[in-house]
Amino acid sequence: MRPVHVIIPLMLAVVLAVLPAHAAPAEQGAIITLFWGEGCPHCEKEKAFLKELQKALPGLRVKEYEVWKNKENGALYKQVLRTAGIQQAGVPATVVGTAVYMGFNDRTKQSIEEAVRRCVRDGCPDGVAELSKRGLAQDGATAGQVSVPFLGSIDPGSVSLPVFTIIIGALDSFNPCAFFVLLFLLSLLVHVRSRKRMFLIGGIFVLFSGLIYFLFMAAWLNVFMIVGQITAITVAGGVVALAVGGINVKDFFLFKQGVSLVIPESAKPKLFERMRGLLKTQTMPALIGGTIVLSISANAYELLCTAGFPMVYTRVLTLHRLTPFQYYQYLVLYNIVYVIPLAVIVAVITITLGARKLTEWQGRQLKLVSGLMMLSLGVVLIMNPALLNNALASVVMLGAVLVASAVIIIAMKTMRPEVVKQI
Repeated sequence: MRPVHVIIPLMLAVVLAVLPAHAAPAEQGAIITLFWGEGCPHCEKEKAFLKELQKALPGLRVKEYEVWKNKENGALYKQVLRTAGIQQAGVPATVVGTAVYMGFNDRTKQSIEEAVRRCVRDGCPDGVAELSKRGLAQDGATAGQVSVPFLGSIDPGSVSLPVFTIIIGALDSFNPCAFFVLLFLLSLLVHVRSRKRMFLIGGIFVLFSGLIYFLFMAAWLNVFMIVGQITAITVAGGVVALAVGGINVKDFFLFKQGVSLVIPESAKPKLFERMRGLLKTQTMPALIGGTIVLSISANAYELLCTAGFPMVYTRVLTLHRLTPFQYYQYLVLYNIVYVIPLAVIVAVITITLGARKLTEWQGRQLKLVSGLMMLSLGVVLIMNPALLNNALASVVMLGAVLVASAVIIIAMKTMRPEVVKQI
């Protein structure tokens, strides 16, 4: 029998010889994937985090795909999300193994690091390659798209943009300045007692209001398309939204005190004069021409009341990877939603021949709702623009704004009834 001092070294040698074979997976490393968008601040933070993680874990390899500008990368990203059963389509998104981590904050950072360390230690597949294969096997490369009237084929995962468009367009449509001009015009036309003339003048006014607004938004869109996906521009848009929202909320409590986004008093006599001139017009060409001139003049002042929403919306729109034609399709959808309340007002007053005036209290309430929404959009644009890619987030934001507005209005009526009555 060999001495113990000889056997022990032999056993240690055998163990040391075997260990590298079992540790092989750690040497093979791991491949993870980051889907990001140019101009996304949270994406930049995660990039920096992953670089530090690569220094700590030499076996880690990170693949990056920009999805907002690169069409092929965007298609790959949507396919991965569909296969993983994820509806949210924001960035950043990190694929570790076949797990997908959406967003980047302290909690997801910790989860990603733990998953990556397990992958490097134990080994894991290239998640994007694996999920892509599954997706192709399940439903083909173009599966999941549905045909939507007017907007064409849309991936259900990107439905948040149509939802966001409708929500913001609807909020923007309740514009006190536009209501003031249209209601005053129709109240004058009521005395003519001609439904045909009321419908014609009101319809032309609404049509050109939408057209002028479309051109105004198209100008904003082209500005943002030229400057590109620059984070500073998005932050600047958020700052402007906060400023406009703050002014509108202020107008609820202190109407026309200090800076206000309303039609200047000095401009009203000229608008009223043009409206009264329409009542005296006899020929149809002159009537149509006069209404178009009035629409252009009135909307030039109305843009002062509502510049915030078009600016914010077009900036959010350019954060999505779309073709130029698709951008303009969304502008058309926005403006259709925008003119619907104006068209309803024309139809109701024309049919009933009733005259109604927008009261100051009603105007203040509209300003409160639009102001709170602008404040919300400003905060999101500065803190996390990718949140606006989520349909649920858009709906929740709208619901929160409406609830907060209702609470403030009720509190005002309850605590200061004499002020409300005076208004």
